[in-house]
Amino acid sequence: MLEQYREVWLADFEFIAGNGMRPIPVCLVTHELHSGRTIRLWQDQFGPAPPYSTGPDALFVAYYASAEIGCHLALGWPKPARVLDLFTEFRAHTNGLGTVAGAGLIGALTHFGLDTIGAEEKEGMRKLILRGGPWIEQERADILDYCESDVVALRRLLLPMLPHVDLPRALLRGRYMAAAAVMEHNGVPIDIAMLERLRCGWTGIQDRLIAAIDAAYGVYEGRTFKHGRFAAWLAARNIPWPLLDTGRLDLEDDTFRQMARAYPAVSPLRELRSSLADLRLSDLAVGPDGHNRCLLSAFRSKTSRNQPSNSKFIFGPSVWIRGLIKPPPGYAVAYIDWSQQEIGIAAALSGDKALMDAYRTGDIYLTFAKWAGAVPDDATKESHEAQREQFKQCMLGTNYGQGPEALALRIAQPPVVARDLLRAHRDLFRTYWKWSDAAVSQAMLHGILWTVFGWPIRVGVESNPRSLLNFPMQGNGADMLRLACCLGTERGIEILAPVHDAVLIGAPVDRIEADVAAMQACMAEASRAVLGGFELGSEAKVVRYPDRYMDKRGAVMWDRVCELLDTGQRRTA
Repeated sequence: MLEQYREVWLADFEFIAGNGMRPIPVCLVTHELHSGRTIRLWQDQFGPAPPYSTGPDALFVAYYASAEIGCHLALGWPKPARVLDLFTEFRAHTNGLGTVAGAGLIGALTHFGLDTIGAEEKEGMRKLILRGGPWIEQERADILDYCESDVVALRRLLLPMLPHVDLPRALLRGRYMAAAAVMEHNGVPIDIAMLERLRCGWTGIQDRLIAAIDAAYGVYEGRTFKHGRFAAWLAARNIPWPLLDTGRLDLEDDTFRQMARAYPAVSPLRELRSSLADLRLSDLAVGPDGHNRCLLSAFRSKTSRNQPSNSKFIFGPSVWIRGLIKPPPGYAVAYIDWSQQEIGIAAALSGDKALMDAYRTGDIYLTFAKWAGAVPDDATKESHEAQREQFKQCMLGTNYGQGPEALALRIAQPPVVARDLLRAHRDLFRTYWKWSDAAVSQAMLHGILWTVFGWPIRVGVESNPRSLLNFPMQGNGADMLRLACCLGTERGIEILAPVHDAVLIGAPVDRIEADVAAMQACMAEASRAVLGGFELGSEAKVVRYPDRYMDKRGAVMWDRVCELLDTGQRRTA
């Protein structure tokens, strides 16, 4: 398998990475598999180019390669053209099964019965490196030896893993790790002056924020959310709410988010709870240059999506905090997302002509409502917003196996209405339902399910069939996003961050429109590659300096927080 490459380089960097900062490489150890040659370099020995070939005739092997390639970018070195990342391949090999010792290098070695460095010793060396220099001569030697031990471990791991590696698809995953390194290098521009105001004033305004929002609910006692008061508020407004097996209200944030769609009055309370519980502004990873950077944690989820830290990533906490995203002078940012991506994926992969035709109308949810006879043929999103929303929630819910009771809660309608919606969906899109049922049966019978690009999920006897229903949409959506990011970064588009089914890009103001068009072309190409020629559309929102990015779902909360900050400043002036 590896003979096709003139050189196979196994590499590991040790580096220091401050909060929100690009890595500072400390040392590099690399080993060429065919010749047995090993190179050890300290940071003062780094040259203008890497000590190995990065061309297509050389294979670059690493464990979590975006870290190593991030060091390339920090040093001004070119990215390797061919990347084999044993982390992504170990994740693929064990996805759905679990691991004995995690998915790190130690976990992979343990999985294959190979000896590892002790956890205490590893932690000690990490602390030595992160302490920063200067290091005495013995410490430098120890750090280089530690770095080399990871390369030796990588070489030992490679042989037992090779039989499980589908190289063409593995190289595509490695290609994305190079794109991830570029996006982590770029980061998202943040209004650091406003962030500092929020950090300084957040503790002081929390009580006033509770008072301002809770005036309409009366569910807080001090800073404590009282279940009984919330239950009484729901009962007074005749709002049904999902319950846990214990009979208590389900107060998970996902439940609040879903219920806020059906009952908009819940939305401000949901934003408040989320902010008070999860928002730790000190954790948001923003470097001295005003850019939010954190590990994207590629391939961490079972569907292979990125899983960056919710507290460190600007798109992780409550949506109102995204108002901190602000392009610097002369620049613009654009948020570009696929239109109704999951439904488009389901339409194409199932081969359901009716569903594909509905997608091509540009508003699949309104088309569904028209075909079901619920709205007139001349209905628009504005004229029949409520009906469209019901059919939207029905269509999205079918991808997750949502039953009539759950759908009824989601659309704030009696179960009989939800049953009629689901029945209409089954009648109109019969081919989709046959395909979806067959996919779950395939997974349960054979114990595995793949995306088009070969990302697997392994299924145990205790797996819930409903949990598998959305895997084809989520998994193939992840494939699509990765390919779009590869195409975009390789074509010189400044992608700042991937966000589920979207990307945030940046460009000088005079170039932003052209780069938006180029990125949309990459996204269309990626959709055709994953979906056998079927193309998904995308929408773009451009924000130019001095404006700031704002998610409409968080606009009210942002304005309220800013007002309280201003009030607090005037009081102390």
